[in-house]
Amino acid sequence: MMSLEDVESARRRIRALIKKTPLLRSGFLSDLTGGEVCLKLENLQITSSFKIRGALNRMLNLTAEDKQSGVITASTGNHAQAVAYSAAKLNVPARIVVPRTAPKVKVEKIRKHKVELILHGEDYDQAEQYAIELSKKEALTYISPYNDAMVIAGQGTIGLEILEEIPTVDTIIVPVSGGGLVGGIALAAKETRTAIKIQGVQPEATPAMYESLKAGRIINVEMRPTVADALDGNMEKGSLTFDLAQRYVDEVLLIKEDTIREAIKLLWERERQVAEGGGAIAIAPILEKRNRYASKTTVAVISGGNIDAPLFQSITSERLPSPIEN
Repeated sequence: MMSLEDVESARRRIRALIKKTPLLRSGFLSDLTGGEVCLKLENLQITSSFKIRGALNRMLNLTAEDKQSGVITASTGNHAQAVAYSAAKLNVPARIVVPRTAPKVKVEKIRKHKVELILHGEDYDQAEQYAIELSKKEALTYISPYNDAMVIAGQGTIGLEILEEIPTVDTIIVPVSGGGLVGGIALAAKETRTAIKIQGVQPEATPAMYESLKAGRIINVEMRPTVADALDGNMEKGSLTFDLAQRYVDEVLLIKEDTIREAIKLLWERERQVAEGGGAIAIAPILEKRNRYASKTTVAVISGGNIDAPLFQSITSERLPSPIEN
């Protein structure tokens, strides 16, 4: 089982290579809830996503032989960018597999690095399976976006940063897909102070972790289209993240598409933050159930900001039914 020391070691390893992202108080959300709400702005991280933390931590632990052979990964985009960036920085050959449906902005950012980009499959699950098959066939190191202790530990460094700035935080809200981010943050937070509540948030359209926790085992569920494309995909059987979620995550909430879109819009209008759906979803439960956060200190992890410009412009200009409830 992973430990707090794994996360602390990851921080020492990657500290000089990443940004310590801002923790910004949201006046709008604080007033809305009657509590204190802060935003951990990983959309301002290198590659505009938290993923660089885990990718760098994993790749800094490659053996000389691994580096020579090269690495491969699968991703809907953000982890792919992080591996591509890390590979270029560390001079490691890399293949990146993304589904053909990946957002244009993410594909274009991957192409800027000297890696082999492979477009395969119609969704994350197909891309992941293909990358795993290639890793075995060609003796490449597969770097999972979530099911890797080094990757999880790297993501957990966000939890350490939050607790350093707000030691008395009551609740941390974390976007969930495969569970690397929520697993790492939850481990770091709960092993430091057990009273902290960890809430995962996941689109109704891609409820893999939610349904798996409900079933008590990892199960595959149907993936439907979502504006939070970064949160697409099922989990590998035996994923470390599922055990971490069972142990440390208090609950996973499912979020409607309209609320995710409204969250993107509000973060821009009220905070001037560009957030993709998979990052903006962190404030969604506050919009839907604000009374739960009254008189409490809450941190929402805005995990990424890679959103196609036309989609962002469309969402920020449309009129949506407000999800805000009493």
